[in-house]
Amino acid sequence: DHLGLSSLTTTLHVGAHADAPSHYVAAGQDIAQRSLEPYYGPCQVMEVRSSAGARILPEDLTGEVTAPRVLLKTDSFPDPEDWNADFSSCSPGLVEFLYEAGVILMGIDTPSVDPQDDRELLSHVAVAERDLSLLEGLVLGGVRAGTYLLAAFPLRLEGADASPVRAVLIEEF
Repeated sequence: DHLGLSSLTTTLHVGAHADAPSHYVAAGQDIAQRSLEPYYGPCQVMEVRSSAGARILPEDLTGEVTAPRVLLKTDSFPDPEDWNADFSSCSPGLVEFLYEAGVILMGIDTPSVDPQDDRELLSHVAVAERDLSLLEGLVLGGVRAGTYLLAAFPLRLEGADASPVRAVLIEEF
């Protein structure tokens, strides 16, 4: 009677999470095989302005890329308790642009880097082709654009195509 035990049953793509290549590439690495290095270090939060349901283009970024980790603040999925299908997502061109700018991890404050109805997962494919690390479902509502220290480690779940993360941004580093 002195010990409490909790349990959890959920998809690994709940809330803030790190996708593994095995989520979108046959025979891709599982989350346990991914290096932790991309999930910790200097990070830039960038505000993005795009139309509802649109794919974000490089020209939709509000500044220059200055860090190897970029989190996109779209404000297009404000309440996870109230699903809206017209959230912003990423264009494959944006993925390529970020990669060419030296980005090793990209993240977004929506459920996916692809639109809800995209069966080809074009942006996930672009991420895989460049071996970028990916965070989705981030909560950035109260976060200002700027540079931070990011800590968002995935759990070492063998065989898993994703992992929940507790993404933390630290202002002083």
